[in-house]
Amino acid sequence: MSTTPTVIKAKQRPGDRVFSGSAVFAGSMILVTLAAVALFLIIQSIPALVASHEDASILDTNFWEYVGPLVFGTVWAAALALLFAVPISIGIALFISHYAPRRLASVLGYIVDLLAAVPSVVFGLWGIGVLAPAVQPIYSWMVDNLGWFPLFAGPVSGTGRTILTAGLVLAVMVLPIMTAICREVFLQTPVLHEEAALALGATRWEMVRMAVFPFGRSGIVSASMLGLGRALGETMAVTFVLGNTHNIAVSLMEPGTSIAATLANEFAEASDDLYRSSLAALGLILFVVTFIVLAAAKLMLVRMAKQRGE
Repeated sequence: MSTTPTVIKAKQRPGDRVFSGSAVFAGSMILVTLAAVALFLIIQSIPALVASHEDASILDTNFWEYVGPLVFGTVWAAALALLFAVPISIGIALFISHYAPRRLASVLGYIVDLLAAVPSVVFGLWGIGVLAPAVQPIYSWMVDNLGWFPLFAGPVSGTGRTILTAGLVLAVMVLPIMTAICREVFLQTPVLHEEAALALGATRWEMVRMAVFPFGRSGIVSASMLGLGRALGETMAVTFVLGNTHNIAVSLMEPGTSIAATLANEFAEASDDLYRSSLAALGLILFVVTFIVLAAAKLMLVRMAKQRGE
């Protein structure tokens, strides 16, 4: 006759129970905070979402027609920032982790970490005071010589405050955190993999391409999505550089706006409840867009892990 083995549970000490309860509480607070923010935005947005066209608000037309250019400007500026920042951040991280001498790599690592601590308003002031005037002549040349292509069609902004300038400023802002993540991922590459590639006759670049990049692929995706989330929600720098032109700016040479910039510019002028509700609805849309982007990134990482058999 078989007997069921008796499972003996270890006795938990008071310190274990306190630590376990604290960890569960801290983790649950993230979900509670996220749910509270979402619930607040939904409740505040309902009056604007159900309001008729004749009601006084920030809208001159249908709510969704008003939101369209804002969503487009937000995503367009963030996508441009990602396009510029990803290859540069990978290059910097790769140089620090595998090419630079140890002392130089240490100094560059500190500089990258310090850049991540610079306030966004400083980047905005730099963008509007230094970058925009510097690139305006370049924009004029591009419109004169490449204006036949829709992305470089004129008329060019006389101040240099365009969607392209906003993308460049956002790229500089997200560069430090993306570089730091990629650097740490590249440094975690198994040394045996790198030495095996070099022992087989691979050059330094071939070793990086065959050993470092495959190992760090998920980290690169994570860094990119984290940078994209930061760019989507950035407020002050975009407000300074992008302005508040309410149109769908397909051309890189035109000004535009974003949801975050609109909230920063118009929230202080919210004179009635429907006005504030409309702005809350914009915040809800930005919340949903950012959530969808980060959720898609997480699903992508899970799929990549399954493909590697992890």
